[in-house]
Amino acid sequence: MATLLQRRRLKQTLQQQLDSTNGDLKALPCVLASETQTYNGREYTIVQWDGPDDPQNPRNWPSSRKWFATFLVALLAGLVGACAPIDSPIFPQAAKQFGVSEVSESLSVGIFLIGFGFGALIAGPVSEVLGRSVTYLSNVFSMCIWIMAAALAPNFGAQMVFRFLAGLSGASPLVCAGGTISDMFTPLEKTYTFAFFSLGGFAGPALGPVMSAWVPDSPYLHTWRWSEWIALLFSGVVFFLLLAFQPETFEPVLLEWKAESLRKLTGNDSYRALHEVEGVSIGQRLQVALGRPFVLAWHEPIIQVATLYLTVNYIILFTFFDGYTTIFQDTYDLSTGMTYTLFVGIAVGFITAGIYMPLVYSKTCKAARAAEAEGRKSFDPEVRLWFGMLGAPAVPISLFWMAWTAYPSISIWSPLIASVLFGHGFITIFITVYMYLIDSYQAYAASGLTFITLVRYVASGGMVVVGIPFYNNMGTHWTITILACISLLLTPMPYVFYKFGHRIRMRSPYASNKKILA
Repeated sequence: MATLLQRRRLKQTLQQQLDSTNGDLKALPCVLASETQTYNGREYTIVQWDGPDDPQNPRNWPSSRKWFATFLVALLAGLVGACAPIDSPIFPQAAKQFGVSEVSESLSVGIFLIGFGFGALIAGPVSEVLGRSVTYLSNVFSMCIWIMAAALAPNFGAQMVFRFLAGLSGASPLVCAGGTISDMFTPLEKTYTFAFFSLGGFAGPALGPVMSAWVPDSPYLHTWRWSEWIALLFSGVVFFLLLAFQPETFEPVLLEWKAESLRKLTGNDSYRALHEVEGVSIGQRLQVALGRPFVLAWHEPIIQVATLYLTVNYIILFTFFDGYTTIFQDTYDLSTGMTYTLFVGIAVGFITAGIYMPLVYSKTCKAARAAEAEGRKSFDPEVRLWFGMLGAPAVPISLFWMAWTAYPSISIWSPLIASVLFGHGFITIFITVYMYLIDSYQAYAASGLTFITLVRYVASGGMVVVGIPFYNNMGTHWTITILACISLLLTPMPYVFYKFGHRIRMRSPYASNKKILA
């Protein structure tokens, strides 16, 4: 609905411009800004924006419209993030009904995460060909269908298949959101907007277990299937919000709409968007886009290191999630509902990372001014690493803290505050990696993030299942200590890239070696 209205407004604007010029096509702003090119012996007018201030260009939309579109994408990311671990509190009930162990039932979360990984292979490239809005809408609609199927699953095997398909369908915001934000905001503006998206989107995994925390103990919700029904209700609300309000932001698609409107208004078939005249079919474009994540992963050391860094951190994250029942329920004798409600602590930690935004923005502005003083209006992507340099040390500190204070003799507030610090540090790592890659690869950012999403979610999905036996065999304190030691080894990564990232990009065949315009 939102995109239909957007196309209608675009056509009305062109009609008004045409009326104001008394039908003089050559006086239209978009025609004045366009250029004529010849393809296969035929001459085409390649449609561009009216100029740098064209109000149809997402970069020139009112701030309120851009921020609302960002909020919707963050809400979608929060939805899919919540749907993955929402089954965690109901493992015992579902396992009992299906006659499997709780470790086997934990695969319902793991298989959802693995679905994310493989879904990213489709969603990222499709968004670069068909546009952002259609990708989001088709994905969330499909996810609603598969979540409903999981709620009605007659056996364990069916539940696993439907949960995998739901994860497969829900991957779009994980790889496309960065592109949506880049469509609307300059790199300087993204310092705030992407952090805002991350804080909202990342609350999902922490709040998912909270949403179904009281299902097992409820006297009214008599089945574990209510965790899926809750996820479906949330998904339905988000789907209709996107349908009603989410605009298309992808420039090639918007210019294609503009060219189509010009053809209809003028009867002149020569008006085309650039990719319409290049002679490459949608199938061919998708084929190239689907293979690009692996090409980038093979050739780009930045993506290889970022994949390793983020994947190991995600393994730590979801293994840490697995330990909540032993950390809080077994140690402090809490109910299932209260135990999973304490995931709110991690979500609070995500929000507290916002204290860094003014400082990082100031650093980014300073880098932009310094670049301008040197005769260029640009800054290096390495300035994005400040989030990680400020916050990443909080992760090992919080894990060591929780590992050795989660005892019945010590107040529950100690490990709870440690969980807040954990969320605080983890979100800064995510923001740093994503913003650095988006600015480093620009047009290829979605493809680069696609490979990272695939690897980290497949690995994380496996660790969800492995994590429970890990805690049972090693014990809570030593398991979290091992996670803390691994995290400590990773902590220097943002500092290393801050010093040497520019040199790596200079030798990179795909990363942007030019400065990023502010």
